[in-house]
Amino acid sequence: MGQDQTYIHGYAVAEDRRLHDQAATLEELLHHDLTFPAGSIVLEAGSGVGAQTIPLLRRNPGIRLTCLDRSAPSLDAARARLCAAGLPLPEFRQADLRAMPFSDGAFDHAFVCFVLEHLPEPEAALAELRRVVRPGGSLTVIEGDHGSVLLHPDDEAARAAIACQVALQRAASGDARIGRRLAPLLVGAGFTAVRVSPRPVLADATRPALVDGFVRRTSTAMVAGIRDEAMQAGLTDAAAFEAGLRGLLRTAEGDGTFGYTFFKATAVVPSVHR
Repeated sequence: MGQDQTYIHGYAVAEDRRLHDQAATLEELLHHDLTFPAGSIVLEAGSGVGAQTIPLLRRNPGIRLTCLDRSAPSLDAARARLCAAGLPLPEFRQADLRAMPFSDGAFDHAFVCFVLEHLPEPEAALAELRRVVRPGGSLTVIEGDHGSVLLHPDDEAARAAIACQVALQRAASGDARIGRRLAPLLVGAGFTAVRVSPRPVLADATRPALVDGFVRRTSTAMVAGIRDEAMQAGLTDAAAFEAGLRGLLRTAEGDGTFGYTFFKATAVVPSVHR
């Protein structure tokens, strides 16, 4: 995601690490059915620090990838990560995905992950994506939905801490619950063959890797990252927020459960009618 005021999680080293932990934990869930033919010209819009670029390249050898992001430091971090992973380097372009420096129909496919939730006008980004993907080409969008959280034991303080993030994102003109809106957004932007599939995550004692990777190092770390901003906005105080974090971590114990649903949408740019 581009570096601007709408990205509430910031650009610290800890957030870079959290994004890569999240991508590694969720790779099979989110990427197992994302395949592009070798030779395809693919755009990853809002590629950020390259967390999703790694599985994209690893699972799609031979694609010609362009990564676009507003943040030059994020693109530099992505380049370093890809080099360390021994993956082929895509072309990196710095620009706003709502005004991309590409000609009409420049790409066969486009991929966007955890980006639309941060934009004040996701419709404008989708219109631009439709422009730069050729007729008959595809768009894949992945987003979360913070309204889908399931907790056991349920905990009001934990839900209040999550609500702080939703409120901060709304104040920044984003939508932390955008997952449920993907179908109407894509249809409204003029895409066809729109399909949305829920991708639920259930972390419990039978899935210890998910408990560690998703509950502790992804979800709780994400909420912890907005502590100062939430307090400055008057949404919480230190004691209440710490109680919320304890409630989230309680779900990672042996009898706990943490559930969340991501949404993955695919759509096609309509063919030109003559």
